[in-house]
Amino acid sequence: MARLSELSEHERDHLLKMREQAPRLEPKHWVSGPALSKRRVAIVSTAGLHAGSDSAFAPGEGATGYRVIASDTNPVTLMMSHISVNFDRSGFRRDPEIVFPLSRLKELADEGVIGSVADYHYSFMGAPFPPTRFEGKAKELAALLHRDRVDAAILLPV
Repeated sequence: MARLSELSEHERDHLLKMREQAPRLEPKHWVSGPALSKRRVAIVSTAGLHAGSDSAFAPGEGATGYRVIASDTNPVTLMMSHISVNFDRSGFRRDPEIVFPLSRLKELADEGVIGSVADYHYSFMGAPFPPTRFEGKAKELAALLHRDRVDAAILLPV
């Protein structure tokens, strides 16, 4: 990830202007639920990950497109088609678990730290602006997570 100080003045000003235009959301209380050791956990990432057999993320698709990643997927087989000039893929190339820690999640389930690992996980390509554009896909994803009996998610903004 590039630091603001490393960007051109034009790019830096553009990003800071976008930050000021972002809607201010009221904080809401998190819901209570079972102990972590009883929760079913899914991964939701914005790294633009997909299986090799899935189509890559395309610029025209926008940031609300996502791919479903089955729990039996080996993270080293995942592809990354994240599109951004400010995105550094070197960490992912060395260790895909950095952006998709599926093996570690399975270890936590085996150790009893979490209850179980979801059957499906999800990867988006980036984040929409303004965030309100994401509401439809967020509801769609919530229904998929509910169907998989997920009651906790690891959110990995990349």
